[in-house]
Amino acid sequence: MKTKRLFFLSAIALTLGFTSCQQEEDAVTSTDEISEQALIKISQMGFSNQGVQRVAGGYLVEGDIMISEKELSSNFETQALRVGEVEQYRTNNLVSVGSSVRTINVAISTTLPQSYVAAVDEAIRRYNAENLRIRFARVSSGYNILLTKAPNNASYLASAGFPSGGNPYNQVLVNSTYMGSNPGTNYLATVLAHELGHCIGFRHTDYMDRSYSCGGAYTNEGASSVGAVHIPGTPTTADATSWMLACVATGQNRPFNANDRIALNYLY
Repeated sequence: MKTKRLFFLSAIALTLGFTSCQQEEDAVTSTDEISEQALIKISQMGFSNQGVQRVAGGYLVEGDIMISEKELSSNFETQALRVGEVEQYRTNNLVSVGSSVRTINVAISTTLPQSYVAAVDEAIRRYNAENLRIRFARVSSGYNILLTKAPNNASYLASAGFPSGGNPYNQVLVNSTYMGSNPGTNYLATVLAHELGHCIGFRHTDYMDRSYSCGGAYTNEGASSVGAVHIPGTPTTADATSWMLACVATGQNRPFNANDRIALNYLY
């Protein structure tokens, strides 16, 4: 089974020359070429500083999560958080909803194949079927989130970031060069729904141990400023089918499971 790290990117990034369990997002520079100061700050923000990649405008961490230069250089207070086990996690930053339903408009760039539209619609349908206080709508203009093509040399499936100022992260980069013009609607919808999850504040379900879905060494990120807050009601046993796991098998369809629905309804 070939597994790809979205972020899977968030996320949500492994390199595209994966073996068995890994495929990440956009890489241009290796960790060796990133300053020690940047790696320390990334760790202080609560992200793994292993496999960090330098991309346009910032850094790609954990396979599919974008950290901008501005975010990295801003002052933040490190918060000691409980170390995760296997529950679902959110960031401290969420989308503001208020007392009514908030619609998040999503557009798909013409840089992506027309066939991707069906997968965008399926990802949106999955969220809207949960009757949350946030809803998604595909639009041609006036978008809050733009799905657009990743650079040709990207080494990840897709990448995104976390909310800021009560608004969702505004961009998802999709590696259509690697996935091709017809990757399969449900598979691509799984990738896109995951990245939209990052855009509204979800971290990886296997934040506590990325080796659970990606293979490789045990990794637990520990303290954080961006937050890795346990979502009450999600299980304390392994969840092998969550839509926010860090890695996904090629062609896999991973719709929301019962625990995902608990997490989505708790937050929104």
